[in-house]
Amino acid sequence: MKQLDTSSKAINQQPGKPTNTKKTKFLTGALIVIVLFATSFFGGWLGGQQWNDGTSRSVERQKVVLDNQAELVSSVANEVGPSVVSVNITAQQATNDPFAELFGYSREGQTVRGAGTGIILDKDGLILTNRHVVPEGTTDVSVTLSDGTVLEKVKVIGRTAANDTLDIAFLQVQDLEGKVLTPATLGDSAKMEVGQSVIAIGNALGQFQNTVTTGIISGYGRSVQAAAGDSVESLDDLFQTDAAINQGNSGGPLVNLNGEVIGVNTAVASDSQNIGFAIPINNVKGLIDSIKTTGKLERPYLGVMYVLLTDDIAKEYELSVNRGAYIPVSSEGQSSSVIAGGPADKAGVKEGDVITHIDGTAIDEKKSLVSVLSGKKPGDTVKLTINRDGKKVTIPVELGSSPQA
Repeated sequence: MKQLDTSSKAINQQPGKPTNTKKTKFLTGALIVIVLFATSFFGGWLGGQQWNDGTSRSVERQKVVLDNQAELVSSVANEVGPSVVSVNITAQQATNDPFAELFGYSREGQTVRGAGTGIILDKDGLILTNRHVVPEGTTDVSVTLSDGTVLEKVKVIGRTAANDTLDIAFLQVQDLEGKVLTPATLGDSAKMEVGQSVIAIGNALGQFQNTVTTGIISGYGRSVQAAAGDSVESLDDLFQTDAAINQGNSGGPLVNLNGEVIGVNTAVASDSQNIGFAIPINNVKGLIDSIKTTGKLERPYLGVMYVLLTDDIAKEYELSVNRGAYIPVSSEGQSSSVIAGGPADKAGVKEGDVITHIDGTAIDEKKSLVSVLSGKKPGDTVKLTINRDGKKVTIPVELGSSPQA
């Protein structure tokens, strides 16, 4: 064995004999390069395939989500649609136009026609809509059901006052003509969060019945100045939504994805796109109960003008609390924020007070003073928890009935 090994070594070390070492190294290096290139190419191709597959799967997932959402919106619209009516009105409006007679109407008034939307509340034909849909001077009201049936005999049975921040009215169908109505399901507007999906249904532009638009809740506790004909209304504690709300949608429902009415479409920002406002349904439930039980619109009345506090507003007014209903101090020449002779005035509520609780319920963006009071009745005594100059004060107040309602 040793000889073979020695002989082998001698052969490999003989001078003048060529060797394959360099060639072997070159071939080995070339092979490594080829393998690396092939591996890199295959890895890139495989990665590309995986990326394409991932993108395809992502696109497919998005399509599934969109398809499911479209089906859900369609399902909700079909469910709620029969509970939505178009409201058509004829009204007499006074005019000071000295040339009125030249245009075919007297100076005492002109005939105008309008259209809006309403929400069926019960099978007997009680309908909820906006006050400005059936303004003062309305002489004739009819409603069109989702199947196209027109019910002519409709009466306005309740309307909040023109200066009331709650833009609400109630209609009663007096002859159903054998039709069976489908009442809407009312939800809990306090449960809505910013970013949640909503659907608006209404008589868009007064021409297109049961138009459906979608969006989200963009904010809550909004206050706006809204034009209604020749007048301007101050509206408080509204949902803001980017669901398209057009002329004619007023009085229609804003619903969640469960098909529950969580708001009443009321206004749209005229100087921007996709900003609409709706009254939270919780703010209206007290009035609905009042109409159903007494046949009258009895609005509990506290007698204050207030600003719903946020962090920014509290900082602006240099307040020690950042949530509640702030009763601002009126400037010279302005009416007092505490209505003279009203329930709050009689109980000792003052300008500059912040109402933080009513009967232990905190006042904030989701539970405003209006929404909490909507569950009360005129004559009820409520306990106001007030922050006055940084000190806690408790004041009992007997609620009145809104004098203009």
